[in-house]
Amino acid sequence: MLTGHALGLDALDLARREHEPVPLEAVGRVADLLQRRMSGESVARLIGEREFYGLSFGLNSATLEPRPDTELLVDLAIKALPSGGRLLDLGTGTGCVPIAILANRTDASGLATDLSPEALEMAQANAARNGVGERLDFALGDWFAAVEAPPALIPPHKGEGDDEHGTLSHAHPSPRWGGTEGGVGSQPRGPNDCGFDLITSNPPYITSAVIETLAPEVKDFDPRLALDGGPDGLAPYRIIAAEAGRFLKPGGQVLVEIGYDQGASVAALFGARGFSNIAVHRDLGGLDRVVVAHHLSGS
Repeated sequence: MLTGHALGLDALDLARREHEPVPLEAVGRVADLLQRRMSGESVARLIGEREFYGLSFGLNSATLEPRPDTELLVDLAIKALPSGGRLLDLGTGTGCVPIAILANRTDASGLATDLSPEALEMAQANAARNGVGERLDFALGDWFAAVEAPPALIPPHKGEGDDEHGTLSHAHPSPRWGGTEGGVGSQPRGPNDCGFDLITSNPPYITSAVIETLAPEVKDFDPRLALDGGPDGLAPYRIIAAEAGRFLKPGGQVLVEIGYDQGASVAALFGARGFSNIAVHRDLGGLDRVVVAHHLSGS
């Protein structure tokens, strides 16, 4: 894979041309990639993309590398989202969760948020790459604050559809998501106007003290912002459980990925906030992986 990437060849061309001499410059590129791999950098980061749910996602230094465990979250969300439903994905990173959902639910639309402008730029590029860009909006900010954030928090637009970075063309709270109506100076809409049918998140859930014990390709190359869940790994879930009800329609659901030993703790957090029909779903390895909670009131 690394050799093909360095030479600009797919697997078939690489096999066809395996007896051809490789230019010295290309040999240097291969050697550099191999050296980086031996230092612990993953193949996906080296080639700049990763497959997830049958789709291809670009990566950058601000995004967590999508992993197969998260596909269970997508499976459950596809089934839970009602016809014509609206989705909110918190801490979207590459955008792999909402993009995979919308790619399989062409009747649905969504909003993805992230604290990192660089992550949102990659997510937006991935949305366009996978054909859901017209149905997925983006908002910059911390958790639910991004949904209500005024446009001033978003990098200003430059020219036709490009901001100063050249890619974040509509990463702002669209009126249909309850951010603002009419642009700068408009009055914010109330969060209950958002009316999301589903909220998803794969938040940081690793305890702070454990991060240094992880494999080098994780602790040295995945962004800490996407890994560190605080002293007990539950800090993001406390925020989501406390605030999600304000942004959901009655009967709406929250689906969050969790660590293998967090099922009971996360379920209890949602239970304490009035959510019901709470279930912990296990992945193919038999480990707790996703908590689902239902919101029954409109408050």
